[in-house]
Amino acid sequence: MTVKQVMVVGAGQMGAGIALVFARSGYQVQLYDNNKEALERGKQYIENIFNKDIAKGKMETDSKREAMERLQVVGELDEKPLTADFIIEAVVENLEVKQEVFRKLDKLAPEHTIFATNTSSLPITEIAAVTKRAEQFIGMHFMNPVPVMKLVEIIRGLETSEATYQTVKDLTEALGKQDVEVKDFPGFVSNRVLMPMINEAVYTVFEGIASIEDVDQVMKLGMNHPMGPLQLADFIGLDTCLSIMEILYDGFGDSKYRPCPLLRQYVQAGRLGKKTGRGFYTYSD
Repeated sequence: MTVKQVMVVGAGQMGAGIALVFARSGYQVQLYDNNKEALERGKQYIENIFNKDIAKGKMETDSKREAMERLQVVGELDEKPLTADFIIEAVVENLEVKQEVFRKLDKLAPEHTIFATNTSSLPITEIAAVTKRAEQFIGMHFMNPVPVMKLVEIIRGLETSEATYQTVKDLTEALGKQDVEVKDFPGFVSNRVLMPMINEAVYTVFEGIASIEDVDQVMKLGMNHPMGPLQLADFIGLDTCLSIMEILYDGFGDSKYRPCPLLRQYVQAGRLGKKTGRGFYTYSD
């Protein structure tokens, strides 16, 4: 199937980033969010990235103008039939919320429309099951920050058709990304490997083995990681890290995925990382 029109549902950093790469790659894009402030922030984020690219000589002013003309922000669905060939959801990492989004979209989207979720850990098959197009449903997990990171995990649900997979694979390549096909298991590959490492780093601090700074220093200098796991957790969001660990723990029933009590305590205290100004580290505006 040829995809010409794309809708991105959710204008947070991930959704705005996904909308950006589609618009930059020549697609007509609708960015939808029922939160007007989030929608405005998302649009401003896209424009800011384009301006930085222009300043670095990576983009021409005319290319930015054309990309912004391809982008339409939408604050209401109004129960009108949609026209997008491909709709990708990037809302909060919560199964019930995502299912409700797709129940509504399933009623409004054309029969040929492919649905994708940008979930980082939730079961594709279970989300797809609330729609009448499970064969046209797939996981398309972008990495953060979307405009920079090359990887996209493509996750087939139980009913995902070969045609749907091939269309999404072609889309990924058209965006200049590198795809990896992954089976529908909790955490997929990226977070099944990454989150236990972050969780173990939190345990190392919790058990008093080393300080926050020293744990990160070991991984940066000893393992050549560009960012320590605790600083990375702050950038991801400690609430997101906790949610993914809980999904892994529930999905596999294995104690090695048990979230560290300190991680849970930080989330309860509202220390969610960079987005709240404080996590394992403190951040200023």
